[in-house]
Amino acid sequence: MTNGYRAVLRVPGLRNVFVAHAVSMIGTVAAQVALSILIFERTGSPLLSALVLVCSFLPYALGGIALSSISDRFPARRVLVCCDLISAACIAVMLIPGIPVGGLLGLLLLAGIVAPIFAGARAASLAHLLDADLFPIGRSLLRAIGQLTVLTGFALGAVAVAAIGPTWLLALDVASFLVSAALIGFGTPFTPATGIGRNTVRDSLSGLGYIFGSVRLRRLILLSWIVPAFSSMPDGLAVAYTAQTGAAASTAGVLFTGYAVGSVLGEVAAARLTPATRRRLVVPLILLSQVPAIAFLVTPGIPLAAVLLALSGSGYAFNQGIDPMILAASDPAYRGRLFTVQTSGLMAVQGVSIALAGAIGTLLRPSLTICLAGVLGTIVTMVLARRALTPQEAEVKLSAS
Repeated sequence: MTNGYRAVLRVPGLRNVFVAHAVSMIGTVAAQVALSILIFERTGSPLLSALVLVCSFLPYALGGIALSSISDRFPARRVLVCCDLISAACIAVMLIPGIPVGGLLGLLLLAGIVAPIFAGARAASLAHLLDADLFPIGRSLLRAIGQLTVLTGFALGAVAVAAIGPTWLLALDVASFLVSAALIGFGTPFTPATGIGRNTVRDSLSGLGYIFGSVRLRRLILLSWIVPAFSSMPDGLAVAYTAQTGAAASTAGVLFTGYAVGSVLGEVAAARLTPATRRRLVVPLILLSQVPAIAFLVTPGIPLAAVLLALSGSGYAFNQGIDPMILAASDPAYRGRLFTVQTSGLMAVQGVSIALAGAIGTLLRPSLTICLAGVLGTIVTMVLARRALTPQEAEVKLSAS
């Protein structure tokens, strides 16, 4: 545990926030495995089974656009508990014997709609409870926990399905949401609502207008989306790249985990730095997230490819320098909507970029596709960084890199 993380966890009630995040994330990832297997067992259709992941990410756009104002209109703790209870109810209904596959996917969509609202309200509450220096460390810890649960959740989910079956694993997911709701409801500080309004959709659209009407905020948010959009493209080509190298298909898992491991290590390392240092490292870290992909032009072996992806993932810690800028540029009354939109947009952009990489990878060699993503990502992110940062900051950082 780093000194930065320790400082965050010393704030009263925040340990429960992060424990709740870990519990619900593990349950969610394991439930995706369980539901995929359950649907495949019922239908024998790989397409319907794959739709579980689609239905997990697709609702982020709807929740982020139409319902983001909920994160500002009500106290964060109430929003978080209600989101957990709604998610628990959706998964619980899935346990009804004989429920159609369409019903299962519909319930998953409903649970997905509240996910960005939950993320936005939680980030807004962190902004209220933590000062400007600790806020990026708090969000960093959430990201690190998220990556760790992705790494362990799929593996544990597969083992658990084999041991107790998909139905019982879904029941455990219900329990994970209920535990998360209890931890947040009874063990976290109260934070007041930051916004007012009566029309959810209208106020949400008003929030979009505020975010994208501000040149500073718009550029920072776009930068936080575009960097991972390019750097996550290799994930969509991991299996195809493994086949290109002639390695066994089972080794593709090494590539899938490389980026996540690098992300965790990068977050932990950056959290130990001073705020001023993290700010100076924004552009170097962005470059680190993009440049390693260019080396795929020479088709490195799987071990070296995994190291390159880990280096790329470590660059994702650039957010620790960007988050304070977003906080400083935003009106507290809009922060719930801002972070909801940021989360939903990030999920949507990454999903599209991974799908696009897969499509291009059918026309070009996977190694060449990954290399092109690195080249294009480096160019595009540097242009966005120059525009998103103030002229003096951009000039200093770009020259230093």
